[in-house]
Amino acid sequence: MNALFLYVRMHDGRYHGNGDWPSSPARLFQALVAGAGLVGPLEAYQQEALRWLEKRAAPIVAAPHAWQPRRGVLFYMPSNDSDAISGDPLRMSKIPTATKTFRPYVFDAAVPFLYVWPVEETATDEKHASIICSLAERLYQLGRGIDLAWAWGEVLNREDSEKKLSEYPGVVYRPCEGSGGVRLPCPQPGSLASLMERHKQFAKRFKVEKNGKKITVVYKKPDPPRFQNVLYDSPPAYLLFDLRDTAKSDAPFVPWPIERCAELVIKLRGEVDANGTLTSGAAKRLWDALPNQRGEIARVLIGRETTEADKSRRIRILPLPSIGHPQVDRDIRRVLIEIPANCPLHRNDVAWAFSGLEVSPADFDSNTGEIFYSPQLAPAQERDMLRHYGIETAEPARTWRSVTPLALPEYARRRRIDPKRQHEEAKNGSERRTEHDRAAAAVMQALRHADIRTPVWSIRVQREPFEAKGARAESFAAGTRFDKARLWHVELSFVEPVRGPLVLGDGRYCGLGLMAPCEDANTGLYAFRIRDGLTDGAEPRELAQALRRAVMARVQALLGDRQTLPSFFSGHAADGSPLRNGNHQHLAFVADLTNHRLLIVAPHRFEHRAPTSEERRRLLELEQALIDLHELRAGVAGRLHLAPEPVCVATDPMLARSCHWVSDTPYLATRRAKRDVAAFMKQDIRAELVRRGFPTPATIELRSIVHGDEGLARADVEVTFEIAVSGPILLGRDFHSGGGLFGGRC
Repeated sequence: MNALFLYVRMHDGRYHGNGDWPSSPARLFQALVAGAGLVGPLEAYQQEALRWLEKRAAPIVAAPHAWQPRRGVLFYMPSNDSDAISGDPLRMSKIPTATKTFRPYVFDAAVPFLYVWPVEETATDEKHASIICSLAERLYQLGRGIDLAWAWGEVLNREDSEKKLSEYPGVVYRPCEGSGGVRLPCPQPGSLASLMERHKQFAKRFKVEKNGKKITVVYKKPDPPRFQNVLYDSPPAYLLFDLRDTAKSDAPFVPWPIERCAELVIKLRGEVDANGTLTSGAAKRLWDALPNQRGEIARVLIGRETTEADKSRRIRILPLPSIGHPQVDRDIRRVLIEIPANCPLHRNDVAWAFSGLEVSPADFDSNTGEIFYSPQLAPAQERDMLRHYGIETAEPARTWRSVTPLALPEYARRRRIDPKRQHEEAKNGSERRTEHDRAAAAVMQALRHADIRTPVWSIRVQREPFEAKGARAESFAAGTRFDKARLWHVELSFVEPVRGPLVLGDGRYCGLGLMAPCEDANTGLYAFRIRDGLTDGAEPRELAQALRRAVMARVQALLGDRQTLPSFFSGHAADGSPLRNGNHQHLAFVADLTNHRLLIVAPHRFEHRAPTSEERRRLLELEQALIDLHELRAGVAGRLHLAPEPVCVATDPMLARSCHWVSDTPYLATRRAKRDVAAFMKQDIRAELVRRGFPTPATIELRSIVHGDEGLARADVEVTFEIAVSGPILLGRDFHSGGGLFGGRC
């Protein structure tokens, strides 16, 4: 597939457009229409080409590196308050003066903006693309009226287009999905028609009305143009290298001790002698090869004289300890170089600087006498290791644990105890609690510094590693500027999944604070707190059905109207009939009014097994569909305002281990009772429990047995086990719609 490239150069290296950076595709589309309409109405062939362009998928956008000055330029202008003069333009001078400060984006005017649309290799597409290129040559501004510009276009094949984007000296933004990134308005079918209609309305925006002797000028605001908001993201580039005996990819690995990760970062980045001169490392290579960029090298790679704006542009060196198996040692065999999209150093230059770089450790360890090898960085051929750190192909996760400890601020340091006075200086429980609270507060601050805005459910801090063969936090302090009392291992649980890599703390540019996702104990269980809106006497079944309908509608909107809703969400087969295979491979929706919340439970959770690959894929779709679910309209049950709420496996009454379980919603028998209803119900409950993998209950007590739909018996139940078991426990014929929910009792 070919690509249509439109290049836009600004006359000055300033952009005054308000509300979007980079300049959005919608602004370019408007500029094309305005340039084509300078000499009169648009020709038919021009309208056809523009309608073709508005039907294309959202383009790739590339923009030069830009910054905004702290102080803008103050402009004085009339206030937009035409009501104060009854819409009379003759009284415009009576409107009070308003002020507005402009802070333009400043960039290198020699670097053009790029807008890249895919083009099919057909005669029709090539014809329309050629017309768009000719229209681009009529463009005269982009942004505000003072943003003078000119443009041109061309059609390139796939290979040339990818090469041009990879060599572009700026930031490349690509359309994406999710909740991060920046939203830019883009053309959609009907955008051209809305612009033409707006032009007509603009010519008639003033209307004179006469009421007796009074003449009033009425202003009618033209309708806004129709564009769609598209999410754009500019992910960082990741260069992965192996630590090998030589720079060859087939040479044996040379592991580096995990405790010396900060030392490895310094050696790879570059060391500075007493005179402040670089003596080695990737920074030395770039310093000698790019003398015109030495200031940028010092800021974004070495970290000298950095400002707040430079933090998001800094290159990060991440030694990756080997993880992913309980028996693997945690030595470092790979190094990841993270290059932000807005980094002023080009990716190819950074890759050259690190490729084949030789680590120069001491000849031997003076303490142990161990002789060190001198590994080199070899470009990695396999990148599968990155998924263990939540990078690239890995899915986002809610729970993260530190592999290398976090360096927290000074106020989060632990009180050191003299080894000779351990008994006299021992810490009591209150002091330990205070230390942990201060460390948890420092972790929250570290999340803000890393621009992680996802709400946190729980924080756990400790000195010991969370996984086998890890290293204690204090062992990482040697050779760093951090006191060992400031180092903490941390476990974080987020309300919503977070993508990696996740690196936190003051040592995040020194190899410390690297975290890895771990299996979430709450996977497949989603809880929503009912904040308000619930009517008195609401039936749990009605709420569960309303939640089910809302979830199916959101998933259907996510998949598309023409896609068949999977049975995982609907509980129905492809022909519309209910699933009756006895496996219950679909979601359960529960109104847990005892705890004032709504629950969505995946099949593997109430069957107490591991999820299948298909279920994992459907759960990702479910999590995406549940984003921003804050309101549920449940008919007579009310208009509920919801808030997502994680559950704690250890303390939640529906999940925590217990011997005694009581039904919060009545249990509905799976089939009709022929004789003794009570005896049949107990047998039915016992069979359901055993089928779900629970031990045979010691006692089953029934209360208030009634006959429900289709002659099926319904009752409140108390179940006691000889040993404590974990929930959730959902049983009965209608447990998919909120029936048979059990809660543990002490």
